[in-house]
Amino acid sequence: MKSPLRPLYDWTMAKAADRRALHWLAGISFVESSFFPIPPDIMLIPMVLAERSRAWLIAGVCTAASVAGGFLGYAIGFFLFEAIGQPIVEFYGLQDAFAKFRTYYEEYGAIIVFGFGLTPLPYKAITIASGVAMLNPLAFGLASVSSRGLRFFLEAALLYWAGPPVRAFIETKLELVTLAAFVLLFGGFIALKYLF
Repeated sequence: MKSPLRPLYDWTMAKAADRRALHWLAGISFVESSFFPIPPDIMLIPMVLAERSRAWLIAGVCTAASVAGGFLGYAIGFFLFEAIGQPIVEFYGLQDAFAKFRTYYEEYGAIIVFGFGLTPLPYKAITIASGVAMLNPLAFGLASVSSRGLRFFLEAALLYWAGPPVRAFIETKLELVTLAAFVLLFGGFIALKYLF
């Protein structure tokens, strides 16, 4: 029986191989780091599976755009927290977590940025919090480049080396993979809310 998600998967794979795919990936990676809820992995994975020879370029674009977007989040926290940052935190229901989180910055700063950059936890909360806490911009940038680069290049490497079996698994277990992606996405928001 054909999966009802199959047309969406086929569409995503076609778009991932499109000549403008890198532009879309860069845009999503940029906005995800400051306010957009969907992680760039949703595009990175099918793009690498569609064109494994460009895995390193795809990971590089994803990393660069994510870090640049992270600086937008930092600026929102630093300059516009009351007007923009606070509504974003409230939209995601992270007020209590955010207040507790700010206290951890005094002791751990860049280590927190690095840790969150690797996980499915919402990176935008970290970028905004970094600006609010006035974390050293150089430390913020280095932690962001390290963590986001490690995450996206590791994903690209795994897909590069194990591409065909991974693609076959995704195509045969599409509902399971989709469910797991949503659990990770929403689990990240829930974990952030209750972790702090």
